Amino acid sequence: MNAPFNFSAGPAMLPAEVMEQAQAEFRSWRNSGISVMEISHRDPAFMQMAAQAEQDLRDLMSVPANYQVLFMHGGGRGQFSAVPQNIAGPGDTVDYLNSGIWSDFAIREADKYVSKVNVVGGTELTPQGKAISAPETWQLSDNAAYFHYCPNETVDGVALHQIPEGIRAPLVADMSSTILSEPLDVSRFGIIYAGAQKNIGPSGFAIAIVRDDLLGKAQRNTSTIMDYSVQAKDGSMYNTPNTFAWYLSGLVFEWLKRQGGINAMGELNHKKAALLYNYIDQSDFYSNPIHPDFRSRMNVPFMLADERLDSAFLKQAAERGMVGLKGHRYVGGMRASIYNAMPLAGVEALVDFMKDFQKSNG
Repeated sequence: MNAPFNFSAGPAMLPAEVMEQAQAEFRSWRNSGISVMEISHRDPAFMQMAAQAEQDLRDLMSVPANYQVLFMHGGGRGQFSAVPQNIAGPGDTVDYLNSGIWSDFAIREADKYVSKVNVVGGTELTPQGKAISAPETWQLSDNAAYFHYCPNETVDGVALHQIPEGIRAPLVADMSSTILSEPLDVSRFGIIYAGAQKNIGPSGFAIAIVRDDLLGKAQRNTSTIMDYSVQAKDGSMYNTPNTFAWYLSGLVFEWLKRQGGINAMGELNHKKAALLYNYIDQSDFYSNPIHPDFRSRMNVPFMLADERLDSAFLKQAAERGMVGLKGHRYVGGMRASIYNAMPLAGVEALVDFMKDFQKSNG
């Protein structure tokens, strides 16, 4: 049986080559006779693998030398708490752009650890669809400890494709769904963090890329395993890390290098998104509710003209080998998540199915 094209928003599909390698090595990693899940994180072989994974990520993203790359627990939600605890004080104000559901969750979490969360702006409805408010309208604080935003909201399918300009406070970005998907100037940011389950590896794992000058500022009550300074000092091994997730993430980084790196991946992701959006836009059977300038390239929500056909669409899509297309419960409709591991062939198959479904039901 051929594997289906998995359009799930996360946990998301992993590259087939990576899964096959992990399967082949599962019971005997590096011909050791034991699984990578069974080996000590202090074993020289694991330590070497972990160091290589970090170096590969640094190479892929061109991470400057004055940044720490941390492999953390707790996924993206864990970082919602870690960020304010690490770089803001209890009496500080922090600025957040609220562009969707995940931004809202991050705001709620930050509110537990600081004096004030200032929401600088959000989304708005325009004749062309949902958009993010213009930067010139943002109400920035004079003395914010940091500015936080989510470049890509997976639920809403809203994205901010330009790095915010003119922000005096350290820039913090939740890149859970966009990391490694296209070139990025890491030096523009104070912190970049990402849950792993979309473009990196298994769920429950996270990457935090932290500029050195932001270390050593953690609040007194910060959990030790979430203290960036502690994790940086101990090579992300203050306590036993998620060894299997680290290993799998390293395989993904190697795979990305074989694909030509982030530049090649960015070109492919633009091509995949354009193919799907172009078909939706020329159809009167499907629609996308997002302003064209703010459409996500990773998560494409779309609605059928008659929502009573939603169940039939999902059933027939699964029969054609496409799963994970049901929209988030907050939004409804459909959502195609087309992260790095989704091949162009998967998007082509989806568009072909959408054409056939429209012919039969339009």
